[in-house]
Amino acid sequence: MPLSLHHIVIDAHDLPSLSRFWAEVLGWRILSEREREVVIGPDETAPVGICFMPVTGRKVVKNRLHLDLTSAAEDREAEIERVLALGARRADVGQSGEESWTVLADPEGNEFCVVRPKTTLIG
Repeated sequence: MPLSLHHIVIDAHDLPSLSRFWAEVLGWRILSEREREVVIGPDETAPVGICFMPVTGRKVVKNRLHLDLTSAAEDREAEIERVLALGARRADVGQSGEESWTVLADPEGNEFCVVRPKTTLIG
């Protein structure tokens, strides 16, 4: 059996706060909350979740890994505004302004994108 993706791990200074931010953004729940690990997901049996782990150092460069989020075309701008109201901010990582995605950063500065509506992983 090949390996499968279990968790995406995000380093955080404030695990409870950042995990609540992402749970709200994605409409997920906090599934497990410990001192050194918080796990969120749609439910405990979901194939993939996000795990928040403590980090001591500050983020100083662009992420090498980030999340891409999508929504229906008619909801895209409203969703961007909703996420900004939750504590995200717009981020400049060198984009030209012609991209089909919007770059945002979570409250700890981790970049993520809201991409054009997608119906498949490659389309």
